[in-house]
Amino acid sequence: MITIGITGTLGAGKGTIVDYLVKEKGFVHFSVRDFITKEIERRGMPVNRDSMTIVGNDLRKQHSPSYITDELYKQAQETGKNCIIESVRTPLEVSELRKHSNFYLFAIDADAKVRYERIVVRGSSTDNVSFETFIANEQREMTSDDPNKQNLKACIEQADYLFSNDGDFEDLHKKIEEVLDKIMYKRPSWDEYFMELANTASKRATCDRGRSGCVIVKNRHVLVTGYVGSPAGLPHCDEVGHLFSKTIHSDGSISNHCIRTVHAEQNAICQAARRGIALEGATLYCRMTPCRTCAMLIINCGIKRVVCERKYHKGAESEEMFRQAGIELEFFYDEVQKYENQ
Repeated sequence: MITIGITGTLGAGKGTIVDYLVKEKGFVHFSVRDFITKEIERRGMPVNRDSMTIVGNDLRKQHSPSYITDELYKQAQETGKNCIIESVRTPLEVSELRKHSNFYLFAIDADAKVRYERIVVRGSSTDNVSFETFIANEQREMTSDDPNKQNLKACIEQADYLFSNDGDFEDLHKKIEEVLDKIMYKRPSWDEYFMELANTASKRATCDRGRSGCVIVKNRHVLVTGYVGSPAGLPHCDEVGHLFSKTIHSDGSISNHCIRTVHAEQNAICQAARRGIALEGATLYCRMTPCRTCAMLIINCGIKRVVCERKYHKGAESEEMFRQAGIELEFFYDEVQKYENQ
């Protein structure tokens, strides 16, 4: 699953790339423009380029410079599909998006007169302007020292791939296909391969507070898999709701956990025990740092390496336990996964 961000000059063809990825490649589209337009309408303002700039900058100032794209990325992840976020406009939006796995930034540009002719044909509520106003609007958004304001020039410079769109649709589509071949169909490493299997297992999970999966491997051979779910024959959270218990952590903080389900790591280890599969020296792949209970089981069953996609915000204790036990712990991404109310 990948996420593509789109940046570029006004009228260069961001929407053309979006249309192609959505219609031909099955991507799900999330638009900064649509996000801001809803807020403009909520505030009772006219929908035009000035309002887009004012409201977009205001949202970033109120929350964070990357607030809009952060919200869209959350929505994109919930789909479980390849997604595209249109109109990335600030350098901090780019840097925050790059913290996530499999993110790529596309930039697109074209001759100014060609771009103006395109927006005239497009004729949206924000495009009904003269050529002089078009150029002035673009210059206003091209550079800024304010992290809350648009800086298209800096975003374009940070792009992974830059498309020139002075030609026809067929030419642009060919360029897109060449890039997709590189980023979507590359051969994964063994760790990437097994982590993808763990993420696939997570789709069987039956508790919406933490749908996670696990794969245990030895000598590049899958031994067992597991996912979050209730004990065999008992009702699932997705069917009857959650069963909560409070946990007091070593730092004094309190969190509410669902205790109806068995964690993915626990289920995988149980499956191995039932089948008589020895886990000594194996590697465990999971979405985030295992909890304390899972960590104890992992240590006791002889697993020697744990690979997590991300860190759990309450995972420091498990990390220390793994260190003391001599278990190798690795993370794909140095970012923290946090679930609501946990």
